[in-house]
Amino acid sequence: MKQVPLNNVHIALGAKMVPFAGFNMPVQYDGVNIEHETVRNGVGVFDVSHMGLFKITGSDALAFAQKVTSNDVAVLIDGKAQYGYFPNDKGGVVDDIITYRVNENEYLMVVNASNIEKDFEWISQFKTGNVTLENLSDAYSLLAVQGPKANEAMQSLTDVNLSELKFYHFTVGNFAGCNDVIISATGYTGSGGFEIYAKNENIVTIWNKIMEAGAAFGIKPIGLAARDTLRLEMGYCLYGNEITDETSPLEAGLGWVTKFTKDFVNAENLKAEKEAGIKNKLIGFELIERGIPRHDYEIVDKDGNIIGKVTSGTQSPSLAKGIGMGYVPVAFSKEDSEIFIRIRKNDVKAKVVKTPFYKK
Repeated sequence: MKQVPLNNVHIALGAKMVPFAGFNMPVQYDGVNIEHETVRNGVGVFDVSHMGLFKITGSDALAFAQKVTSNDVAVLIDGKAQYGYFPNDKGGVVDDIITYRVNENEYLMVVNASNIEKDFEWISQFKTGNVTLENLSDAYSLLAVQGPKANEAMQSLTDVNLSELKFYHFTVGNFAGCNDVIISATGYTGSGGFEIYAKNENIVTIWNKIMEAGAAFGIKPIGLAARDTLRLEMGYCLYGNEITDETSPLEAGLGWVTKFTKDFVNAENLKAEKEAGIKNKLIGFELIERGIPRHDYEIVDKDGNIIGKVTSGTQSPSLAKGIGMGYVPVAFSKEDSEIFIRIRKNDVKAKVVKTPFYKK
């Protein structure tokens, strides 16, 4: 099992460590609800160094990125990022990603930890012309400083004006005394903040300075369990749950990052699927009765017929009710539609709601 460079720091902080995507990762420190609330109302820092980082360079870098990703990379300018995915050739998703444009001949792609090798092997087959593809995953660490107080708490560590860094924009500069750090106004929580990418040899220094600078703002280390409840409250997809090699990106609601204005892997089949109309749809739901929905619980109609499965579910710390996502036939996907979640043989009433579940 791999260890992130901050492994011993997490253990010293009393983190509960669990295997995740081949890494030993902190799942929680003080408890999920406490950590969740810290990010929603203050500032917390996640170590997500298990994520993968690819670098694409060369005069044909843009053409390559356009081919392997669903979104239109050509609209990016230097210092801007976009969400998208790698389509496979079977109608599913290899992975969801964020693409960063450094300059016209250099792009970065951040991929999920469990898919690093799979992704690199998949996109390598489309490399033609003047393109160099590098897997930098083992050389870089990633920290996410998230929450409404994140920018104010961290401003003393950099000359970059964090409050002026627009959502899905990034810059490269000095942070916590370290040069060439990528500071990106992205995250997976819906509560603001930014992510920083730095070389492994600098990450302990950066972590310590983040904790020092954030102390006056009540900063806490946050584990993967709270990261999951935070992203679920926002209705964000998680690879392996809402999106997989088998799930349709259109049924997953990723049509907004599927741009048919260019050619990309499996574009023709996805366009035909869009024109024919999707059969199932990823929905958000909240329980009307008491209960906690979990991954793979059955979704049923009022007559007890199985119509789908829960892809993600939890007791929402912010809303104090059971929430989840899952796929159902389009006929059941309309807002306020009545559905039931089968929890230990009991069919618990729920209703379809628009995401995000949590609204600031």
